[in-house]
Amino acid sequence: QLYREARECLTLLSQRLGSQKFFFGDSPASLDALVFSRLAPLMKAKLPNGKLQQHLKSLQNLCNYCTSILSLYFPWDGGESRPPSHPVGLGAPRAAGTDGTEAEEDPHKRRKQLLSVLVGLAAMLGYAFLSGIVSIQRGSVGPAGRQPIALEEEEEEE
Repeated sequence: QLYREARECLTLLSQRLGSQKFFFGDSPASLDALVFSRLAPLMKAKLPNGKLQQHLKSLQNLCNYCTSILSLYFPWDGGESRPPSHPVGLGAPRAAGTDGTEAEEDPHKRRKQLLSVLVGLAAMLGYAFLSGIVSIQRGSVGPAGRQPIALEEEEEEE
């Protein structure tokens, strides 16, 4: 029943769109953003059950609608691996490696992770000391919580 209702919804959207570029004419509205946000993943994602995806692909005007928005607002999605405003070398994602694994996106990722851990650790230790959870006492404590007696004091007691 859920698939039937979803198919009906897609069909109604297709009928409402008709041959227009956007739902309310030649310029996009918030409804277009909402509809595109639901249709694009359905059109592009690999799904275990492709019934709904097949129905969407059979509605040519909705496919053209998604393709038009993708090319208009996401031009790098058509084959380029990054937006044109992000040139190589300035933190842009790198292409996949030759062995099929993706290369690390940020060359300083490890350093940033380590720095984050160290800052977090310093903040936790600072809080523990300032709140009194942990305190440092001068001098050493011997077994059973007693302080050791200095050698000179020991000799005097004997």
